[in-house]
Amino acid sequence: MSTMTLEDTERRKAWGFVAPALLWTVAFFVVPFLFMAAMSLWSRQSGQIVKVWNLDNYIAFFAKDSLFKGLVNSLEITLIVTVLSVLLAYPLAWIIAERVPKRFQRLALIMAVLPFWTSYVVRSYSWLLVLSRNGVINQTLMTLGVVSEPLEIASNRTATVIGFVHFFVMLLTLTIYANLIQLSPNYRRAAADLGANALQTFWHVILPLTLPGIMTGAFLTFVLCIGDYVTPQILGGNNELVLPQIIMLQLGRRADFPMAAALSIILMLAVTLAYVLCARWLKIERA
Repeated sequence: MSTMTLEDTERRKAWGFVAPALLWTVAFFVVPFLFMAAMSLWSRQSGQIVKVWNLDNYIAFFAKDSLFKGLVNSLEITLIVTVLSVLLAYPLAWIIAERVPKRFQRLALIMAVLPFWTSYVVRSYSWLLVLSRNGVINQTLMTLGVVSEPLEIASNRTATVIGFVHFFVMLLTLTIYANLIQLSPNYRRAAADLGANALQTFWHVILPLTLPGIMTGAFLTFVLCIGDYVTPQILGGNNELVLPQIIMLQLGRRADFPMAAALSIILMLAVTLAYVLCARWLKIERA
């Protein structure tokens, strides 16, 4: 009877710790993903799903303008939201980290993330009321005489972007703030000793050191925004469909599960590409 070595014992213990998470991942991610990938190669004909593998769904995606336009709309809105959120969140995070006294920073962060405590759907409908023709913004502008007629800022891309930015600025503020508070004051002192002014110190020292926080928040914003269905559905007014809305239409109205699966795979590929680009860029910046 062979004796078990210490290395074998440690290996078994390691597999014992890893196995539950591995099984969970395989059961609830890998297997469903493989099934969805296989279904995307099927087709729906005469109300029935034909289990014959083909690329018809992917060909139809590029052939039909309405489907491809959904991906373009999703990417455009997501990129606009990500850029605006970073531009608004960075100054807010910097003010909290650098200008707010330390004893009040926790309170400032709570105030910044306070909208998180409200339901996502409620926030979207609240923005719809604010941006509508009879909403607060239009009524204020008309009262001040800035405009003579209500602006069309609801049920379109503008409303969708505003709703998204309001949500993701809070997320980015947290990730950027976490990087800012870790920076040693010695970096600024060293830059000042070398003759750098405040702008040069920020551009060449502070900004590069906080890029990991920016990119982490930007990637999370990209992932959550491009896959969101609720905000475009409520604030967009179905005037400019994004890919998640088109996927839901394939499921709810047409029951075309193979096409919905193909569109979901394409959406996942877009997210994967964004991750690869962010990871490579961060690696270059850190080198």
